[in-house]
Amino acid sequence: MAKDSSRPRLAASVPRSPGARPFLGGALLGVLVAAAGCAPGSTTAEQITPRLMVRASLEGTAAVPTERRIKAKESALAAVKDSATLASGMESEIGAISMSSSTASARCPAEMALVDDRVCVDRWEGTLVEVTPSGERPWSPYDPIDGNERSVRAVSWQGVIPQGYISGRQAKLACAASGKRLCTSEEWVTACRGPDDTTFPYGALRQQGVCNDDERRVHPVAEIAALLDIKPEERWTTAMNNPLINQLSQALLPTGERAGCTNAYGVFDMVGNLHEWVDDPSGTFRGGYFMDTTRNGEGCKYATTAHSFGYHDYSTGFRCCMDPEQAD
Repeated sequence: MAKDSSRPRLAASVPRSPGARPFLGGALLGVLVAAAGCAPGSTTAEQITPRLMVRASLEGTAAVPTERRIKAKESALAAVKDSATLASGMESEIGAISMSSSTASARCPAEMALVDDRVCVDRWEGTLVEVTPSGERPWSPYDPIDGNERSVRAVSWQGVIPQGYISGRQAKLACAASGKRLCTSEEWVTACRGPDDTTFPYGALRQQGVCNDDERRVHPVAEIAALLDIKPEERWTTAMNNPLINQLSQALLPTGERAGCTNAYGVFDMVGNLHEWVDDPSGTFRGGYFMDTTRNGEGCKYATTAHSFGYHDYSTGFRCCMDPEQAD
């Protein structure tokens, strides 16, 4: 493969404190629960707890009278979207590429793994940063980038919420902005199956809980639709890109959270967590996501071809590839 001399090198940032977990401020959670019309401690109240860090100052903005249910829902949604941007910034400031130099290949950037001695593959599912005249800042992983495709670029970080709500076309542009590209389907499958060529990254047979493929009891789209009184006929259309979906508990996890969901190449979350787009103009994403890793194939064999390359929803993510440096 041709040498790419222009590729950027990512500087590592400060590691996140061990055991640190995002959370949603109690006031905002109370608004969400009240808006849903359910009592604290009910099943819905427990499941709606987003995995999101909110600064204390934001809690006051969520103090909406609970009897005005429609306005409460609108305020809660706005507060979550605003705080998601802050949380993303805080996460990326403390997110890190934490690996020893002995596991990083000199032929690939530190955040990428050398796969089959012929392609560099992002170790973690993709995240986005916005490029501004004053520097880069994190893009909220809960917001689509429609209309901002030329303003963001892809990064691969451990311990952060990966970007959902992204199309294959947008993911391809984001990878290119970082001197990378989307993986081909063959490259992606090779990385997922590992050097032992197994159906799952960790082995031949499915193991419960190793990857984020637990399939929560209540479908996240149905839960958010019920919370926000979304009409049944709109549930599987307009609701699919609601930013609240990936903030539910027992749903999307930070990259690398399931430490066993890897192989000897050192790539993580290639089964479950988010679907991942590959470079197919007809539209293909692979690996399944946290609610499904079986319906369109088992493990690394999973592939969905039902959507166009321009489609996105809460479940669609990506990772990038690039050609490695040529060996001396």
